[in-house]
Amino acid sequence: MSIPLQAFPQALVWLPADHRLLGKEGQQTPFLVLGDKYARAVKQCAGAQPVLFPLADAGQIPALLGLVDGVMLTGSASNVHPSHFDEKVLDAALPLDPQRDALTLALVRACQACGVPLLGICRGFQEINVALGGSLEQSVHDREGRLDHRDPEGVSLDEAYGPAHEVRFVPGSAFAGWAGAETAQVNSLHGQGIARLASGLRALGHSPDGLIEAFEIEGAATFAYAVQWHPEWNCQDNPFYRAILAAFGQACQRRHASRTRQQGAPAA
Repeated sequence: MSIPLQAFPQALVWLPADHRLLGKEGQQTPFLVLGDKYARAVKQCAGAQPVLFPLADAGQIPALLGLVDGVMLTGSASNVHPSHFDEKVLDAALPLDPQRDALTLALVRACQACGVPLLGICRGFQEINVALGGSLEQSVHDREGRLDHRDPEGVSLDEAYGPAHEVRFVPGSAFAGWAGAETAQVNSLHGQGIARLASGLRALGHSPDGLIEAFEIEGAATFAYAVQWHPEWNCQDNPFYRAILAAFGQACQRRHASRTRQQGAPAA
């Protein structure tokens, strides 16, 4: 028996799970992992209910997208496998998650085709670019003229997620509006970044070294933005971060209201 949509007054946002081996060496077992900070950001700053489909595969995406009102592609300790942009792995020590790749790259294209609100963060930002045909720098800090965008070692979480550098936004862009200015200070905790921007994406923000930090999917029917930094971190205390997530949440709520009306029930 199906559950009436009006039983869920909040929009539902799908967050993908990471696939990791956890435990002592030699006794590691598989875990499906979602960072608490992402779920809390959806709940507290986007005003939506986070949901997971832990063992979802690409073939189930059409059916599962019909159950949700938005997708947030989260950051992760793992990187997108470079085979997806026709390169070999340059550093075998860096973690990969091919099972996540298999889901999220297809999920990006499905969200675009179906008009589902989409927010990409860090790895999610990179996933969108790769899914639509772009490529990544596997080691940004090794490129001449680039900053070291990785988080510093041996510091507290608050320091690691503190302001690291400025991002300059395209005047009149959504990000300039959310920031209330054409520049903002953001955190920086990534080793990879965009090399070639995919066709159909428009860069809306750059760091001082020219690295793309924010983009939109051009011509998207709804919210379709991504950032290289982490707006989920303490989003309630950062007006700029909160504004990004609130705009995403509003787009998800509009889809929720539309789906509710289609079921013949009053909108929440």
